[in-house]
Amino acid sequence: MAVSGQRRRPVVALYERIADAVHEGTYPPGSTLPSEPKLAAELGVSRPALREALLLLQEDGLLTVRRGVGRTVNDRPPRRGFEHVQPLEELIGAGTPLRVRALLRTVEEPTDFTTQHLLAPARAELRFWESVLTGEGTAAALSHEWAAADELLDRVHPEFARALRATEERTARGPAASMLSVLLGASRETALTAHSGITATLLGRRRGDQLGRPADTPAVLVTQVARVGETPVLAAKHMLPTGAPALPVLQSH
Repeated sequence: MAVSGQRRRPVVALYERIADAVHEGTYPPGSTLPSEPKLAAELGVSRPALREALLLLQEDGLLTVRRGVGRTVNDRPPRRGFEHVQPLEELIGAGTPLRVRALLRTVEEPTDFTTQHLLAPARAELRFWESVLTGEGTAAALSHEWAAADELLDRVHPEFARALRATEERTARGPAASMLSVLLGASRETALTAHSGITATLLGRRRGDQLGRPADTPAVLVTQVARVGETPVLAAKHMLPTGAPALPVLQSH
């Protein structure tokens, strides 16, 4: 699921425009959209493109077609998903962010995953954060997050580098934070793009122990890479076992 708008087909960009209008209240829950000809004219698009975008919005639960009424906005349109860069603890918290509990804050050499996604040289030193996300006393997800090497961050995103160091110092004395939330907080003046992927897997013994689940528990594995321009600055793996809060996802078709 690419977040970069440059890779999206025109119909997906149109989907985004309408979805944004729904979430911003231009078309509030329960309202009826203008007719196809009128909406196409308002948006400056062709009716075939609009029809395809509207169909995708129906499939994703934002709109419902009612006979004799037209297309209406659902009373509870799904929240935006991984197409917007958002910390997992907020994304799956159902309005109440999950708590981040730090398991490990360390520096390690690149793995195959970080070599591939952070383009890290073999002897680089990368910050690695392992966290459990909890809600209502239950472990909901396990997160592994890596930042690019300090030398690179000091060059392409020094605010993020400073924020990481400061957060590690605070974590030793108080509540933890996810690396992605630190990145977003440090990027108010820096444009980010991101890319996420989702696959099905099993927890395995070690992850099962950390989440208090059997090793053969089915799980969803979310991988994520955030970039400044073309430079990757953060890579992550998030493991969500069966029974975890729902993960809202909007796919780029």
